[in-house]
Amino acid sequence: MSHESVCLLNAGSADAHVVITLYFHDREPAGPYPVAVPARRTRHVRFNELRDPEPVPHGTEYSSVIDSDVPIVVQHTRLDSRQAENALMTTIAFPAD
Repeated sequence: MSHESVCLLNAGSADAHVVITLYFHDREPAGPYPVAVPARRTRHVRFNELRDPEPVPHGTEYSSVIDSDVPIVVQHTRLDSRQAENALMTTIAFPAD
């Protein structure tokens, strides 16, 4: 199944309290979606599994902003399985103030 996911790496010694907010071109943002990442652990979150405060709409373009109270590494991955030749794209996010 096609999906987009975010891989959150907390290599630090303190637990990370992460908030994901989704932005759309034609509506108000969705979120916040809180995610906890224990110290020295990784957490993989599929966007299509986010439910609270609302499910992520299918077939809708969106962008995400990921905030954390401690430094983390964020990797965004998209798997497109609509055809026999699967496509996988990944990128590393960058910090912003």
